[in-house]
Amino acid sequence: MLNIETYKSTFLRHMEQSVLKKEPRNLYEPIEYILNLGGKRLRPILVLISADIFGGHHNNALDAALAIEIFHNFSLVHDDIMDDAPIRRGQETVHEKWDLNTGILSGDAMLINAYQLFENYPSELFKPLASLFTKTAIEVCEGQQYDVDFEERDDVKIDEYLKMIEYKTAVLVGAALKMGAIVSKASQTAQDEIYEFGRLLGIAFQIQDDYLDAFGNEAVFGKQIGGDIIENKKTYLYLKALELADKNSADQLKHLYTISPNQPQNKIETAKQIFLDSGAADATKAKISDFTNEAFKHLEKLEISEESKSFLKNFGTNLMNRSM
Repeated sequence: MLNIETYKSTFLRHMEQSVLKKEPRNLYEPIEYILNLGGKRLRPILVLISADIFGGHHNNALDAALAIEIFHNFSLVHDDIMDDAPIRRGQETVHEKWDLNTGILSGDAMLINAYQLFENYPSELFKPLASLFTKTAIEVCEGQQYDVDFEERDDVKIDEYLKMIEYKTAVLVGAALKMGAIVSKASQTAQDEIYEFGRLLGIAFQIQDDYLDAFGNEAVFGKQIGGDIIENKKTYLYLKALELADKNSADQLKHLYTISPNQPQNKIETAKQIFLDSGAADATKAKISDFTNEAFKHLEKLEISEESKSFLKNFGTNLMNRSM
């Protein structure tokens, strides 16, 4: 096993060599731009780690890792268009830097490029990789649609929310780990267990993201604290507060989430106090722990070395602690 930074640098070299400068520039330059905006590259790193854990070599998984990263960034380009977002990772979004049509078309090309990368594998690997990718891609789209639908609904249930974050976020984490296992020709059982580990860890990560948005350290979290409250996003924390709070507090919270994003600072503080007083903050932390522990149970079922299990468990723990 290598360290995380070595996997990351190996992947970035491959990406730099593979994403060629092509014509027409107005199609391909935005692709180069979004791919080079940075980020932790967690998903492609997971593909490489998984390939090594199951007895293959991470170099053989580089194209699968690149496909995952290109798809992830494709989804960001189109999400930014849907959200009319001006900034991504501290820089202009693609549709702001160029225009709306360029953002749509470049995003489409990225999705096609991601599929093309699987053509570099022999037929016995191409089919399971492409099949997993197709399943995951449509689930991500379904998750995005659920997220859009929830903006207009005031009756969203916690189970619906969990399904949304599973599809929008977690399935891609599971798919990344499973792709590494496929490339290394792991057993179907091993592929399924590593997928579940990633899927459950991805759900835990997103719920923790909800929690940190309200109660995190802005310098560590890397985002404005209270952003979800400002935007009236119906997160796990919000939905749990409605479930646990007394009627007056629940009504107050619902009212706060009708206020325009151009709101006073006390909206954030009032909502956070309801999260705390209702017990929703503690319940959210408990749910994060539950999903993380369920993920680790699948890890224990894998017939891999104790060193590999420890590596993945530390990876998951560090991810939850935001130390990577």
